[in-house]
Amino acid sequence: MTPDVAGNVRSNDTTSRGTPSEVFFAFLKLGLTSFGGPIAHLGYFRDELVVRRRWVNEQGYADLVALCQFLPGPASSQVGFALGLLRAGPVGAVAAWLAFTMPSAILLVVFASLAGLFDDPVGRGLIHGLKLVAVAIVAQAIWGMAKSLTPDRPRAAIALIAILIAVLAPTAVGQILAIVFGAIAGLWFCRTDTRQEPVHLGFNITKSVGLVCLALFFGLLFGLPVLAGLAGWQPLNLIDAFYRSGALVFGGGHVVMPLLENEVVRTGWVSANDFLSGYGATQAVPGPLFTFAAYLGFVTTAEPNGPMGAMISLSSIFVPGFLLLVGTIPFWNALRHQPWAQAGLKGTNAAVVSILGAAFYNPVWTSAIISPVDFAIAVIGFVALVMWKAPPWLIVVVVTVAGLASQQLIGQ
Repeated sequence: MTPDVAGNVRSNDTTSRGTPSEVFFAFLKLGLTSFGGPIAHLGYFRDELVVRRRWVNEQGYADLVALCQFLPGPASSQVGFALGLLRAGPVGAVAAWLAFTMPSAILLVVFASLAGLFDDPVGRGLIHGLKLVAVAIVAQAIWGMAKSLTPDRPRAAIALIAILIAVLAPTAVGQILAIVFGAIAGLWFCRTDTRQEPVHLGFNITKSVGLVCLALFFGLLFGLPVLAGLAGWQPLNLIDAFYRSGALVFGGGHVVMPLLENEVVRTGWVSANDFLSGYGATQAVPGPLFTFAAYLGFVTTAEPNGPMGAMISLSSIFVPGFLLLVGTIPFWNALRHQPWAQAGLKGTNAAVVSILGAAFYNPVWTSAIISPVDFAIAVIGFVALVMWKAPPWLIVVVVTVAGLASQQLIGQ
């Protein structure tokens, strides 16, 4: 094993090389079948690409997962992008993203294009059922994340204080403040037992390339709002809104929901009903939850919308996570062994639970639960997900039909 120009350690048995077409078809299979959210996606990736295809060994895969969990952005898509990069270079990375993302994005655009069919009582009942799906899915996400991210008293306390921040300041600023508070509190209260064994990545990315990507990430993050404000051009506003949402997400796909709600619902681009029905539909399709952006870009009332809005929104929300991934790789090995960095990450992850909790109350709960029957249906969906391990697609079908039936029976 020898160090490369980026300071990483290369291992001949960690990765193998392939072709972009091989990457594309492997990830197309995953994009068509990977239900269940980002954690489930990582399991699908391991079964298909580590165990069956042997593109990377267990240690190399664990390294990639650790890196992508550390960064903001769509963790499973970042892991897929990294695996494509390892297997077939930059073209392979793009092929992996396209194949994994496009199936669900296309399905959501089709759903959005048929939204006009949901104006009658049956259609409104279906939409209400999808809102109840969102209640069950988000509650499951909070439950699972709370168990893993707040397993002790210090992190539970961080989450409780952070949820007050997120609720009292229900904007993107409040969410950022909650994350910053979590990081600072983690540095102080989560400093024990943080040191880990060294791991190494086998990418051939130089530090200069990494610095360029990091400069682009921060330049776009701070520059796009300024340019959008000065230009007053809606396409630039759309890029800015979805780029910032993708850049500020800690904790996976579900956490992007409150950020997107702040960007598109509070601005009047998308109605609350359309937002929640689209979020419910997102649970019914395979692939990354970030493809919700394609639906939102399609239904936004301000042009560009339709297919062009979907493409702009979808690409804009993924770009920051990929820039951060490529930019961080050359520096990751040194950084992640620092106890202070690991402590700060623990506090940040605890704050993520609070952000999702605030979003669960408003708009998910307040918009969906309007009767005792709604409450019962949502609870049954939650119990089926958490205790009976029912597949998410089945919950989407059953809860949506139950929500439709309840609407017809009580005449709401």
